[in-house]
Amino acid sequence: MSIPLVDLKAQYNEIKEEIDGSIKDVINSARFILGPKLEAFEKEYANFCGARHCVGVSSGTSAVHLALMASGIKPGDEIITVPNTFIATTECISLLGAKIKFVDIDKNTYNIDAEKIEGAITKKTKAILPVHLYGQISDMGPLIEIAEKYNLKIIEDACQAHGSEYKGKKAPVVNIAAYSFFPAKILGAYGDAGAVVANDDEAAEKIRLLRFHGTKDKKTFFMEGYNHRLDELQAAVLRVKLNHLQEWVEKRRVHARLYNELLDGFVEIPYEMPDSKHSYYLYVIKTKQRDQLKEYLKKNGIETGIQYHPPLHMQPAYEHLGYKEGSFPATEQCTKEILSLPMYPELTEEQIRYVADKVKEFYD
Repeated sequence: MSIPLVDLKAQYNEIKEEIDGSIKDVINSARFILGPKLEAFEKEYANFCGARHCVGVSSGTSAVHLALMASGIKPGDEIITVPNTFIATTECISLLGAKIKFVDIDKNTYNIDAEKIEGAITKKTKAILPVHLYGQISDMGPLIEIAEKYNLKIIEDACQAHGSEYKGKKAPVVNIAAYSFFPAKILGAYGDAGAVVANDDEAAEKIRLLRFHGTKDKKTFFMEGYNHRLDELQAAVLRVKLNHLQEWVEKRRVHARLYNELLDGFVEIPYEMPDSKHSYYLYVIKTKQRDQLKEYLKKNGIETGIQYHPPLHMQPAYEHLGYKEGSFPATEQCTKEILSLPMYPELTEEQIRYVADKVKEFYD
């Protein structure tokens, strides 16, 4: 049996007629930029997230970048975030001339460890940028308390957290969140795409200007901006997929429960915080025999993944920050032990049981 880590073709085959029809609508309309599909998707996704605004942009990276800008981040400001994330999170800090301040993660959730934050705060600290990793929203309660105490902004990187909830709320739990619609995400486009979801009217309006060269009508330019628009074809795909998103999240959760039942006692299974809803963008196990298990599963036709190893503070791009091995022990330990198993809504029970059997076989 051959099981990929992600199977986008299986997803397309299930909704082919809907997708093809929506794309054809755009082509027939000849409206490819800032058209009705995008406007409708923005309203629908804002409603799905329980937020006031959604502004479609060209990628998750663009979403983080513009969310930081709209939050008033300037050169010299310090932003606290984590080293176990894709470099896009931190690139956006550097692009604004701000400074990256890493703190370690909680070894159970893989998200930012709130107990480490206060020790990293200085007079230059302006924001906390939590990354809601693998489909689980960070423990936001302590972060909100810290932000209020020190007058800090919270900008949420929710690029992996579509449909996730923290105490009944989707991101943004606070005010502003960046989402990615990269094809492999739970809600994925057929190319690069993203969005900023916000409850702040002024921030949302600024992002709408920034994504389109600082203008609304190509005549009056209120500021210099970017070409960070989400195009109509991607919006057409996303509108179709959004209708299935809640169902897909529930299927992922069903798959995760079966994996948990079959694998508990053999590997460390994912931890889901109380009062939270994990959407399982990735199903991440932990084992000290990670590399050997990965190779064994590969020999048996099972594709797996390893995320963010080595972590950002040990990457050449960030040597100038002065961190070294041992700076963030929880992050370093986790990135040496984590392994992602196949996870997508179209997985069958037979496939999940096959994966679990091969994991058990490895340990036996």
